[in-house]
Amino acid sequence: MMEKIKITLPDNSVKEYDKGITVLEVAKDISEGLARVALGAVVNEEIKGMQETIDEDASVRIVKFEDKEGKEIFWHTSAHIMAHAVMKLFPDVKFAIGPAIEDGFYYDFDTEHRFTPEDLEKIEKEMVKIAREGHVMERLVMARDEALEYFKEKGEVYKVDLIENLPEDEEISFYKQGDFVDLCAGPHLLDTKKVKQIKLLSIAGAYWRGDENNKMLQRIYGTSYEKKKDLEEYLHRLEEAKKRDHRKLGKELDLFSIHEEGPGFPFFHPKGMVVRNILEDFWKEEHAKRGYGEIKTPMILNEDLWRRSGHWDHYRENMYFTEIDDKDYAIKPMNCPGSILVYKSQMYSYRDLPLRWGELGLVHRHELSGTLHGLMRVRSFTQDDAHLYMLPSQVKDEIKDIIDLADYIYSVFGFKYHVELSTRPENSMGTEEQWELATNSLKEALQEKEIEYTVNEGDGAFYGPKIDYHLEDAIGRTWQCGTIQLDFQMPERFDLTYVDKDNEKKRPVMVHRTILGSIERFMGILIEHYAGKFPVWIAPVQATVLPISDKFNDYAYEIKKEMENRGIRVSIDDRAEKIGYKIREARLQRIPYMLIVGEKEVKDRLVSVNKRDEGDIGQFKVQEFIDSVLDEVENRI
Repeated sequence: MMEKIKITLPDNSVKEYDKGITVLEVAKDISEGLARVALGAVVNEEIKGMQETIDEDASVRIVKFEDKEGKEIFWHTSAHIMAHAVMKLFPDVKFAIGPAIEDGFYYDFDTEHRFTPEDLEKIEKEMVKIAREGHVMERLVMARDEALEYFKEKGEVYKVDLIENLPEDEEISFYKQGDFVDLCAGPHLLDTKKVKQIKLLSIAGAYWRGDENNKMLQRIYGTSYEKKKDLEEYLHRLEEAKKRDHRKLGKELDLFSIHEEGPGFPFFHPKGMVVRNILEDFWKEEHAKRGYGEIKTPMILNEDLWRRSGHWDHYRENMYFTEIDDKDYAIKPMNCPGSILVYKSQMYSYRDLPLRWGELGLVHRHELSGTLHGLMRVRSFTQDDAHLYMLPSQVKDEIKDIIDLADYIYSVFGFKYHVELSTRPENSMGTEEQWELATNSLKEALQEKEIEYTVNEGDGAFYGPKIDYHLEDAIGRTWQCGTIQLDFQMPERFDLTYVDKDNEKKRPVMVHRTILGSIERFMGILIEHYAGKFPVWIAPVQATVLPISDKFNDYAYEIKKEMENRGIRVSIDDRAEKIGYKIREARLQRIPYMLIVGEKEVKDRLVSVNKRDEGDIGQFKVQEFIDSVLDEVENRI
């Protein structure tokens, strides 16, 4: 008699099946319609393809293209289709890796041939042909020695390297489609014919295993969809993203620059500093309202501290080092050990807790040169950190307060967001019990605030689980920003204590959290979110005065002075240019308001107001206009 297993579906219904049933068979049993659109399933938190079997009791969620996991399966298969096409067109190529990524896929190739945009068109056509042929994605398993021999014979040095670095007991699986076989753990589509819409996007260089000492490979990026409409929408978003690129706008608007003398170390210009200072002042104001004190800790601290914190063992490859008085020091990659030393500088009672300390702390982290990207990925940045020290009984309420603060701050900038709960990684500190307690505390806080969340298995910090905020910008892209991390480890490592009501020393719970993530990256996100059109309260220049000719310059400067006296950031364009040209220039600078002054305005003591996205909105008395701008600033609109 065939052994039975129990499958729990998302609606909590339980079905019994024979052991070894495929995902496809489960989908068909639920509904033939579901089976037709299904791409795979999440089985006990593991993504599986439709052809894979279920061999034990499991929770099963069938996924379609609109699901994150469905896209991953779809794009992973698309990467294999691309490699297959490249093999047909360029037989001498060696294959490295080809994963699914956030909006598509890539594959890394080793070939003497330099891929061109024309090559991408050829590969794309060949991919469409392969997809239409409907090749079944057949899963094969080989013994380790057999697999090594297979790829050695083919001269596939990268596949050999991958196998040699797998654990000895690892099952070595392959996926075959037609005459193309690739080393792969899966998951994949049943066959290639679901991949109907394909677009190859770009070519880039990539070092094997991300190591600058290894050979440079050629990476081809692409994306694919089930429907033409969805591909067109994605390509439109890409074009919109190019227009919004913060690196381009940062230069055009004179906000920041990056120089070869300091790769990954941004330089902020006066206009950029206006935006930055406003963000920091807003942050400080909102934290002060909620009972946070502000601290400042040194940028360089000795090796012993970083060994004690665990960063030396768990984060060393990302740190910078120096020597002072023949002793080893590290430039801080994180602010938490400094905050801990502030806590240790005196003894606290249970009555003093919770303590909430914010720090706009400058940190440095070594990032590979190939990953640097404007303000989004840098080597030096200011974290909007806060560290909270509390009684175990206060944890849930403090987490809920942070959730409320994050929600308020994101709403001011018009961001929607979703939340992920990241659990224990492999490289971590602490006991199973501590991790379970910490994870459950975060879950309960989210549930009580009625916030929906997804679980991101194994992506927590090495010292504790965390809540991550992913913001959605104006064109639908998501950015990971805020994080709330619960930590039972650091208080133990640094022997942090407080005196409880029974006069005994107890261990506080520590929370690490950011809202913006980093000032630099958040600025980059804001530039792209607003397409450089900052709301009035943030705009480096809030209004510009445009005299129609030089005979109205005196009145223009008088207005400018009045506005400056009321705290409005205002410029003047008194060049001998036509007014149409001046307005166009001001629009290019994304200035919210243009104040045009000529004979009539001088005579009646008025300004003619041209608004950035609306054009002419009429004439106003100067004080009336100033009051309306200040109202916008006050209400952060």
